Amino acid sequence: MTKRGPLACILSALACIAVWAILAGQAQAAPCGPEVYEHLRAPAGEMPQAVRVACDLDLDPSDVIARKIVFAGEQSSGTTLDCHGATIGTAAMKSGPRAPTIAIRSVPKGRGDAQIWSAPRDITIRNCTIVGSLRLIGLGPNGEAEAVHRSSLTRDHTRNAQNSAPSGIVLDRLKFRATGGIPLYFGPGVTRTSLRNSRFLGTTEKTAIYLDAESAGNNISRNIFAMSSVGRELIAVDGSARNVIANNTFRNPENGGIYVYRNCGEGGTIRHQKPQYNEITGNRFIYKEALTARPAIWLNQRDIGKIFCSPDPKYPFGSSLDSSDQAKHNIVRNNRFEGPWSLRIVNFDDTNRIVGNK
Repeated sequence: MTKRGPLACILSALACIAVWAILAGQAQAAPCGPEVYEHLRAPAGEMPQAVRVACDLDLDPSDVIARKIVFAGEQSSGTTLDCHGATIGTAAMKSGPRAPTIAIRSVPKGRGDAQIWSAPRDITIRNCTIVGSLRLIGLGPNGEAEAVHRSSLTRDHTRNAQNSAPSGIVLDRLKFRATGGIPLYFGPGVTRTSLRNSRFLGTTEKTAIYLDAESAGNNISRNIFAMSSVGRELIAVDGSARNVIANNTFRNPENGGIYVYRNCGEGGTIRHQKPQYNEITGNRFIYKEALTARPAIWLNQRDIGKIFCSPDPKYPFGSSLDSSDQAKHNIVRNNRFEGPWSLRIVNFDDTNRIVGNK
């Protein structure tokens, strides 16, 4: 064993302290200045509609922000928005795929084939009421975006989408008040993002949460879904893998609870990743109606009728090669179903593990 002198030990310790300080500095964002609060709190029509945030933002419980908030690119990484009960968005604001109430999005850094993306990481949003929607956006807001389509024509699409999308986002103790659209959308490639201790209210014409293709490793736990959907399930897992959906409560999910499938052909985009190795565990489904209720959990839901496959370009990979859902190796365990009897779990693939549900 080599002996080290006192000076070497001191220098080594100082080096470790310096590295720790650098890492700590990278992880901690600066507080927002007064100009950011001024823009956010200005009456509607007096300031630009969207405010970019790249700093730690603390709101007052009485705040009602009539501005859209955007976390854009890697410069917004490591920031925190704590609403302390404040409301972001109003019923008069329009919220859609390209203009959500809160957007956490990547931005392009190059052009053409050499284009790379600056992606936000490790952002926390907590204690907010969100009127409208929150959207996590990488190559595009959904699977039909042009950059997503172009990438899908290459074999390395899944890795490219994930490297280009937000990751490590924490959404905690939020209240979503849907105004017709999808209140929470995980765009293509979003990874390692968690939603916990939150509530969904209002009405959606589609789903409450959408996990789009190539997203993976996300966690949706301990949330309450007390909203109504018009003809759709509450959580769509579309070509998304290795997610955990656990210990949530679904109140009267008459149009479906959690559906796992893989689209094909929409927008000419090839879906590469298979919706596999997802865990749906410990959830509670409380029904009021039975005669009209759709299944609570449905694996390979789109295999009953593929209607978008014909525009899928002919490439030897992904949904272009095989248009079936491929929802395999998923775990559905210890979920509870209460109220009138209804068709609760639909599964036609023996690789999925269905155990302990009652």
